Amino acid sequence: MRYLFLLNRTVDALPEPGTAQAAEMFAAYMEVTEAMAKAGVLVDSAPLTPTAAATTVRVRGGQTLITDSPAAEIKEYLGGYTIAECADLDEALRWAARIPAASDASVEVRPIVAARPPT
Repeated sequence: MRYLFLLNRTVDALPEPGTAQAAEMFAAYMEVTEAMAKAGVLVDSAPLTPTAAATTVRVRGGQTLITDSPAAEIKEYLGGYTIAECADLDEALRWAARIPAASDASVEVRPIVAARPPT
């Protein structure tokens, strides 16, 4: 089964590229990403830009409303995602616990609904 890991962070900014902090963060994420790839569970993984780059689309009463901002103001920000193919939720949770975001914010793990072919 495929699982989506929503990688949250408490600060809506990445360390400045080229700094020691950025290098440390990159190395920590690469370590677990490479381990997942080697184990054959990694499907995809990527960081997201800060919420300042977000655009939210809502359709109400047939009108499309576009807002240059995230959908909600929250304490934790979605910073990236990982999709993993795991045998079960227990395996997915073990991998999620290794992702650095779990140590300083959170990783939300959600099963992905299997696509069904059109009838």
